[in-house]
Amino acid sequence: MTDTWRHLPAPARPIAASATAAVAAVRAGDTAALDEATAVLAALDPAHTGLILGTTVRLLLEDRNPDGLTADDVRAALASAVRSWPDADPPVVLWLLAGALGVLEEDGSPAPKPDALARHSAVLIADLLASRPIAPWWTAALAEIERSQLND
Repeated sequence: MTDTWRHLPAPARPIAASATAAVAAVRAGDTAALDEATAVLAALDPAHTGLILGTTVRLLLEDRNPDGLTADDVRAALASAVRSWPDADPPVVLWLLAGALGVLEEDGSPAPKPDALARHSAVLIADLLASRPIAPWWTAALAEIERSQLND
């Protein structure tokens, strides 16, 4: 973990550090580095990790679609993310998108495994970011989480 994340709350620091490493690995096309980063990410608290990564995905989708998000926009995000990484699993990316948007229907089927969620979150976030830096999005996601928790 680097000092870059000192401004984040303690539980968010390892998530930001490992997710940033995973996104960098996706951008570099480095499968070994992605495996290493997602192993660390998958071992962290799934509730915290899911909340932070899901909020980040939602904010990126909203930023990309400022006039509102349609089903076609979600379909385009799914297709783009799946095409961006050779081993991407469309149902896992769709599960992440649905979860980030708060429309995931729990039908009794098991959730994807933590390592698949971590890997596909990195792929999805890297694709949504394009060439933009990730650090401001962690700050924005945590501010959004804090705001929603204060208003609950």
